Amino acid sequence: MSLTRIVLVDDHTLFRKGLAELLEQSGSIEVTAFTGNPDDVSQLLQAHRPDVLILDLNMPGTDGITLMQQLRTEDFDLPILILTLSEAEDDLARALRAGANGYLLKSMEPDEVVDAILRARRGETVVAPAMTAKLVKLYDQKGQDAGSLLDALTPREREILTHLSRGESNKAIARTLDISHDTVKLHVRHILAKLNLSSRVEAAVFAVEHRVAPTGKNEGR
Repeated sequence: MSLTRIVLVDDHTLFRKGLAELLEQSGSIEVTAFTGNPDDVSQLLQAHRPDVLILDLNMPGTDGITLMQQLRTEDFDLPILILTLSEAEDDLARALRAGANGYLLKSMEPDEVVDAILRARRGETVVAPAMTAKLVKLYDQKGQDAGSLLDALTPREREILTHLSRGESNKAIARTLDISHDTVKLHVRHILAKLNLSSRVEAAVFAVEHRVAPTGKNEGR
């Protein structure tokens, strides 16, 4: 695989410069741009077309989650990772429900951050090891009957949910199933609504936890 190109957004100058150097020393990551100004991000993404975007959670004037939601409305379809000091369960929940592809901590070892970035590029959902128990707790608190929720899905929706569980993007799912990108997006919206979830990351975790597999014959496209 070629070098993984990233854009790094963090308002602490020393941290972002130091992290950029550490990531590039890995030999597998190229930091194409970094900034401390959230207003620059859209332009940087258009100019550099990175494979992964890394956002600080708390920044002056905005926060990483709000910025991420804005970028999603602008149709930037790339993995977005939150990198933060916060180990708060509420922050983890907000980030994943807003569509983050991962939640990393600044206390992680550099090689762990590198590994998480590479996995995110491959389409995986990545969460800092210290946050794993809190992630499980979030889903345990839903108190939903998984069986009855899954029964509401059509065979095609279950099939797409299995692809989500592998961390595949909408474009990859569309290619595999030979359907349009817009059709996949519509199915994903229906899946989230039926499962009472807020993001594809939640859907992926749900599918893995409940060992969802396709069932029955696929419906028409």
